[in-house]
Amino acid sequence: MDTDTLASTPRLTLRLHREGDLERLVAIHSRPDVARYLLEEPWSIESGQAQLERRLGRTDLAEPAGALALAIERAGALIGTVALWRTEPEPRTLEVGWTLDPDHGGRGFAGEAVAAALRLAFALDDVHRVTAQMDGRNTASARLAARVGMRQEAHHRQDFWSKGEWTDTLVFAMLADELPA
Repeated sequence: MDTDTLASTPRLTLRLHREGDLERLVAIHSRPDVARYLLEEPWSIESGQAQLERRLGRTDLAEPAGALALAIERAGALIGTVALWRTEPEPRTLEVGWTLDPDHGGRGFAGEAVAAALRLAFALDDVHRVTAQMDGRNTASARLAARVGMRQEAHHRQDFWSKGEWTDTLVFAMLADELPA
């Protein structure tokens, strides 16, 4: 494994971001069907560069405000991202988020990557709980969270103003002792 590879599955590699990821990240995040459920507008090269710079620094979960941003690769091609970050006020809780290129959807890659990220998270001695929050309209992500063993804990109605409209938020979570074997 490369030194920047943190996890692998039979089909995927989860690695730290690299400078050369910009083109693929922008290709994925500039799509309106992807950006619809994210906090940002579709990426341009300029906004993508700023996002990549932030991700390049997210390499460690050890600190109280630690974050880990990972690229999902399949056969050497970047097909998505998964991230883990510490949340406040409870440092024993992480949040997970993911994005997958829709051209690679429907084949279980996102679930495989998120399951690997959950294993990384719960391998840390101090992590008790991992949550995922998502736009309530993002039914594919909600199904994925359930598929990897997270349970839906909340459905907040019209609690977030996003891109000119009120949206619902779904909250999923998993405890360390609930991680599937």
